[in-house]
Amino acid sequence: MKKIGILHGMESSFPEAFVERVNQIAPSGIMAERMIVDKVLQGESSGYDVIIDRISQDVPFYRAMLKNTALTGTAVINNPFWWSADEKFFNNALAVHLGVPVPKTVLLPSKERPTDTSETSFRNLKFPLPWGDIFDHIGFPAYMKPHSGGGWKSVYKVRNPDELFNAYDETDQLVMLLQEEIVFTDYFRCYCIGGKEVKIMPYEPRNEPHLRYDATLPTGPNAKKLLATVKDYVLKLNKALGYDFNTVEFAVKDGIPYAIDFCNPAPDADVNSVGQENFEWVVETAAKVAIDRAKKHKPGKDNLTWGTFMSSSVTGKDRASLKGE
Repeated sequence: MKKIGILHGMESSFPEAFVERVNQIAPSGIMAERMIVDKVLQGESSGYDVIIDRISQDVPFYRAMLKNTALTGTAVINNPFWWSADEKFFNNALAVHLGVPVPKTVLLPSKERPTDTSETSFRNLKFPLPWGDIFDHIGFPAYMKPHSGGGWKSVYKVRNPDELFNAYDETDQLVMLLQEEIVFTDYFRCYCIGGKEVKIMPYEPRNEPHLRYDATLPTGPNAKKLLATVKDYVLKLNKALGYDFNTVEFAVKDGIPYAIDFCNPAPDADVNSVGQENFEWVVETAAKVAIDRAKKHKPGKDNLTWGTFMSSSVTGKDRASLKGE
């Protein structure tokens, strides 16, 4: 019997619906359940062929367990080795290489020194930073947010240097990004599952959370071309990053979709926030992808998804291969 497990925390609607749907449509010999973790022995399998990971970003114990079970051949969605290394500033830099438009972005060191470091730990860092050059490059208003993280935590809109420095004082040991504001006419949040299935959802981030999915998709010839471009960018980004389950957000300015946020390997899938139609699509698509991965699972082999950025580095291919050139 091939087993599919879902590892999750507080969320209920998606894990429960996912398990139910897999067990409804899976062929004989494949089943799904909420994953049970008991003893974790080094180099030994968890007993699952496929695991959908929804919580290890918040639980280091789970992250270590998933890396261990991936080594034994479990297909973990998403790849725990890459997810551990990934962060938003790198993603933006990769997007530039892929030809996907992104806002101008600068990386800022943490305001407070990391624990167990001292002033001499930063002898290679120029101080003070060339703030004038940074402000000229990014402009105001701008957004400052953590280089790694999500959920709109510690995100600041700053309108001038004084507001930036006041906000910066609150960030403690967080490494931050300063990013130009994209004043958008349309905004999309796009699910990508299995590296090929895309759901473009109109999204209004300025609304209260429960109202953010109430917008409608644009229509007309120009809208058709725009949505095709958005889908192409979603697939290109997820192929390069190697994510099986992710969302990509785009802000559209002057007809150009700018990728704003595309490091969401455990994206919101709760029916109460994404809405019934989107929820049903996510459940159905995730179930089919998990079943397909279970069918293709090869015991004892590497069953993880590796993005073209990593695979190109290993094989020695140049960066043009990332763009399919």
